[in-house]
Amino acid sequence: MAIAVLVFASTALAAEISVQEAVDRVQQDTHAKVLSVQTLQIGKRKIYRIKVLTPGGQVRVIEIKADQ
Repeated sequence: MAIAVLVFASTALAAEISVQEAVDRVQQDTHAKVLSVQTLQIGKRKIYRIKVLTPGGQVRVIEIKADQ
């Protein structure tokens, strides 16, 4: 039983993206300049909040779930 829990936990951790991967994804999708990055822990979930300046001059906040 303990082995099954360890396998499940390591699989869940392996699926989590890093903050750099989240930033890279946002830059590719929006072609925007990253202004700031916050890592939020909401319950058991980790969320990256990335503030960007779009090519059109707008500031946007994009949230990426770490467990994607």
